[in-house]
Amino acid sequence: MLSNRVKELRARYGFTQSELGKQVDVTRQTIAFIEKGEFSPSITLALKLAKVLKVEVGDLFWLEEE
Repeated sequence: MLSNRVKELRARYGFTQSELGKQVDVTRQTIAFIEKGEFSPSITLALKLAKVLKVEVGDLFWLEEE
């Protein structure tokens, strides 16, 4: 399972889901699904999110043992 810190870091920078979505060219719903772990982003989207949230991709997304 893919885990992430998107919600935590989005809140740290004061972005709404909509604002973050606009910065990476996706909808608010996509950000919500990523935060809940219901959607795994493409590599391109993961890189965009990491850039906006000022972290390395590996610090934003990681695999949990199942």
